[in-house]
Amino acid sequence: MTVQADGRPAIGGIVFDKDGTLLDYDASWAPVNRQLALMAANGDQSLANQLLAACGMDPESGHVVPDSLLAAGNSAEIATGLEKAGSPFDAAFLTQELDGIFAAATELSVPVTDLAALFARLKQRGLKIGIASSDNERSIRNIVKRFGLDELVDFVAGYDSGHGCKPEPGMVLGFCAATGLAPEQVAVVGDNNHDLTMGRAAGAGLVVAVLTGTGSRLTLEPGSDICLNDITELEAHL
Repeated sequence: MTVQADGRPAIGGIVFDKDGTLLDYDASWAPVNRQLALMAANGDQSLANQLLAACGMDPESGHVVPDSLLAAGNSAEIATGLEKAGSPFDAAFLTQELDGIFAAATELSVPVTDLAALFARLKQRGLKIGIASSDNERSIRNIVKRFGLDELVDFVAGYDSGHGCKPEPGMVLGFCAATGLAPEQVAVVGDNNHDLTMGRAAGAGLVVAVLTGTGSRLTLEPGSDICLNDITELEAHL
C-alpha cells in the first residue's frame, strides 16, 4: 500500500455523491421537487406547497434546508415524509412514483463541470471512481450514460442497490469490496452531512465537502477534512 509523507495511506479511489456534488443541486432539482410535490398533492397546489415546506423546501424562494428530506433523503424516506405531511397517497405508492420521477429527471440534470473530462483525469492518476447516492440506482446509471461516464466509473450504488442507505457506511464499503481498496485509501465527496457521516462511519481516509448542494461552510466544515467550492478543486488536494 502506497503511503504519503505523513504516513497515511495514499488515496486510491473516490466515492462521489451525485446530487449537489456532481450535479448542481438548485439548477437540477428545484423543478423536480415542485413536480414531485404536485404529484403527491394530487394536483392541489396549496397542498403541494405545504408538502414542499414539510420536506425542507421553501415553496416561494426554492431554498432547500441542508440535510432535510429533499436535500438528503431517499425515495422511501421522502415518500414517508410526504404521507405524514398530508399527501392523500400512501408511502408505498409515493416511493414508486418518486423513483420514476427521479429517473426521468436525468434530462434536467446540470453537471457542475465536464464530468467526463474530470473523471478521465482522475483515472489517468490511477484512481478508482464510484458514485453513491440516496437516489435509486436506475437514476445514477442514467446519469452515467448521459454524460459518457460508462468506461470511467467502477462502482455505482443507490439506496436500492443492497448496500444500505446513507449515512450508513455500506455504500463506501461496497466500493472497497468492488475495487480492492481499504477504506483509508478512499476519499468520500459530498454536499451534505449524510455523505460526510457515511465517510466517517466507513473509515474513509479523506472526507471532502463541496458547496454546490444544499450545505454551507457553516454546516459542512465541522464534519469534513476539506470544504471546497466544488469538485473542480479536488485534484489539487489529492
